[in-house]
Amino acid sequence: MSRPLHRGKTFTSDNSVESKALMRTDTPQPIKLANYAPYPFTIETVDLNFILDPEATLVRSTLKVRRSDAGSDASNAPLVLHGENIELVGLKLDGAVLGEESYVLDEGFLRVSGLPTAFILEIETRFSPKKNLALSGLYMSAGRYTTQCEAEGFRRITFYPDRPDVMSRFTTRIEAPIAGFPTLLSNGNLIESGALDGERHFACWEDPFPKPAYLFALVAGGFDMLEDSFTTMSAREIALRIYADPGDAPRAVFAMDALKRAMKWDEEVFGREYDLDLFMIVAVRDFNFGAMENKGLNIFNSSALLADAQTATDTNFERIESIVAHEYFHNWTGNRITCRDWFQLCLKEGLTVYRDQEFSADMRGAAIARIKDVISLRARQFPEDAGPLAHPVRPEEYVKIDNFYTATIYEKGAELIRMLKVLIGEDGFAKGMDRYFETLDGTAATMEQFLLTFEAAAGVDLSEFQHWYAQAGTPCLSASEDWDPTTGTLTLTLRQQTAPTPGQADKQALPIPVRMGLLGKDGPVPITMLGEGVRGPLERVIILNDAQQSWFLTGLKERPLVSLLRGFSAPVNLKQSRKPEERARLMTADPDLFSRWEEAQAYGLENIIDLTKKLIANEDAHVEPAYLDALGAMVENPDIDPAFAALGIMPPSEHDIFQHMKPADPGHIRKARELVLSTFAARHRHTLLEALARTHSDAPFSPDAADAGRRALHGAVLGVLARLDAEEGGALAAKAFAKADNMTDSLAALIALDRSGSTEFETALEVFFERWEDNPMVLDKWFAVQAGSVRDDAIARTQKLLSHPLYTHDNPNRVRSVIGVFSQGNQAAFHALSGQGYALLAEEIARIDPVNPALAARLLGAFEAWRQLEPQRGALAKAAVSGILQRPGLSANSYEIASRQLG
Repeated sequence: MSRPLHRGKTFTSDNSVESKALMRTDTPQPIKLANYAPYPFTIETVDLNFILDPEATLVRSTLKVRRSDAGSDASNAPLVLHGENIELVGLKLDGAVLGEESYVLDEGFLRVSGLPTAFILEIETRFSPKKNLALSGLYMSAGRYTTQCEAEGFRRITFYPDRPDVMSRFTTRIEAPIAGFPTLLSNGNLIESGALDGERHFACWEDPFPKPAYLFALVAGGFDMLEDSFTTMSAREIALRIYADPGDAPRAVFAMDALKRAMKWDEEVFGREYDLDLFMIVAVRDFNFGAMENKGLNIFNSSALLADAQTATDTNFERIESIVAHEYFHNWTGNRITCRDWFQLCLKEGLTVYRDQEFSADMRGAAIARIKDVISLRARQFPEDAGPLAHPVRPEEYVKIDNFYTATIYEKGAELIRMLKVLIGEDGFAKGMDRYFETLDGTAATMEQFLLTFEAAAGVDLSEFQHWYAQAGTPCLSASEDWDPTTGTLTLTLRQQTAPTPGQADKQALPIPVRMGLLGKDGPVPITMLGEGVRGPLERVIILNDAQQSWFLTGLKERPLVSLLRGFSAPVNLKQSRKPEERARLMTADPDLFSRWEEAQAYGLENIIDLTKKLIANEDAHVEPAYLDALGAMVENPDIDPAFAALGIMPPSEHDIFQHMKPADPGHIRKARELVLSTFAARHRHTLLEALARTHSDAPFSPDAADAGRRALHGAVLGVLARLDAEEGGALAAKAFAKADNMTDSLAALIALDRSGSTEFETALEVFFERWEDNPMVLDKWFAVQAGSVRDDAIARTQKLLSHPLYTHDNPNRVRSVIGVFSQGNQAAFHALSGQGYALLAEEIARIDPVNPALAARLLGAFEAWRQLEPQRGALAKAAVSGILQRPGLSANSYEIASRQLG
């Protein structure tokens, strides 16, 4: 129902602070892919004029518009523009002021009727960036102006068709006081700047490439700048600039180096050259996401850009390298070719994640990078696929698109691209990517168009593969073997099954590429299939297209161990029975490093699940010695890559174990895992101490892969040894903390002190705080260590952190460092039998939702697995979600997540 408003009044949407004072009377309605229709107008150019003011920024927008539906049945359709939390000050058509009878301003839209075929529309709006705490649109961060327009933030700046298939050329003029705002930035190239009366100045930017509004960016404030350049493969000189808080520019050196490596890599691997004369990145503290790929002007969360040895860990350096590359790669996969609608989000995000993962593999080592990718996938996406929030990689409907920036869209979307490459081969994939860039450049595309380019380039039929994009859930792949020693034939049978997910009760078989190898007593064994006249390769890919298929492996002199899903060739759960001695052998002898790690995880999972069940039943629980000895062998072997050993010796996380138990008891899961670690420490104390000494180094810090791998093993070994007992383990950790000369070692020692149970932990926390209380990003680590503490007082400790003078709900990084870590990284505490963890999270969501709905909705994700909990905890978690859903004025973002969790 529309409600006309008078010019000069402020429009507020369901997500605004004003509207949240009212009770929800309507259930938010979903937007559906099936209802997509092209926009009936073309916006040829957009000229924006910003007069910046914290309380009342004025924006004059001039749109050059023509109908694109002339002659159709809808040729008299009104021009419909989105708007949210902005005041309409003026409206002109071809220079004449429009009367109120010519437009309607209602819930979320400005509708203008009676329009000619081509016209100029001038719109003047006003709003307060200072009051915009949702951090969407134009807002203030540390006294500076910045924007975040993806997905639907541009409508909080001016009235516009805020949808990705409306692409236009933007020119932006920014005016502000010189004092406090000496730097004025926007997309594209700077075409004019100068001084104005009243100690003000202006800058005018022009972006020559058509773009949707979600890629618009503006930044104004005082910054330090780090400058460099890059020479492209066509010998063009590109100016590179990174803007950071005063004094922080030296901490952007690593990011600048990562940017230049990413630009070179994209030229060499994908043949993509940068297209503007200038590439800029700005670091801001208050940001809902990691970074944003705005054309020519990337805006980054400071935590995803700034690093040095003293303030950042190796994990931070790796993350920065990956995110810088990701946002740069978007220039082609996201900007030059964008998505037609938000249902196609995986087209830009899944593809770009795949590209940044390949970049990281080349920078950090393919096997190590792949293991870390899978750890992330299983921690974030697999639970999503198994719970009430499951959705296809390309969803069919949504209420708030903010809620679909998920691991399914990003990580699973990347896995589908990787599978596509396996299915059609490297040459076919390269030809398909070239054709994609050549034929769809400058368009807003769909997944069908993307896959069609590969069909045409590689000469393949991908109609069955498309079902991966439409079907939610993680397939379970079961393997069984039948050995015939008389003929030397091994029959391998694979079966696939996908459990029902919300809205999809019936599942169909999907094409699953399975990379495999065979291991005999003396090493790898050739894989020869029945009917092949020649000796087969040592590794090959088989495709499971049906619910069940069998392969006959012949010419075998002994029964080999079958190594499946090497390199994690498909995003599935593999069930393959092994004897303990078989797992131990594969942990040390499989040529595929990923498979070695996978066997270590499977072996550990079996042990910990068995221990957990025994602890619940009050039975004697002992860790299997063969498992611990296999871990000890990894630590002892100096020839193993330290980065791999660091990953291999750690048992599955509490979160991973939780996903494999139903009903799950997080408290006993923690006890079982801690029992494994403490027994490992005691049984292999000498070996671990030797490794601790071997991995220590006094050499200057370097963030390169080799040094990072050494530090990773050092920290992992220290973490295990910390479990010896409070006295010895605590002393080792305290000594390491005192000697640490970089943040990686310092934080590892601080966490080890927590795990040791030593009272030195409190002293170390005080030292850490006193040193870093003026550095917000490092202080986030101090908050996170305590919110993730394994100690019995974790809930009380977290509650105390929420009252700390330096804690604020307005900064997403700080919220995530406390509430995010506690609810999603501290399983035993969050799922405390008392229900206090659930109550704490529900209370914080209630505080955050009115001002930052997107952040609140993401925090709600901690409740997604409530059905998997044992009954008492499950009932308490469900009640907490029900309470959130019943809150008056709940945002559409949080309503969508909570209702789906209970549905």
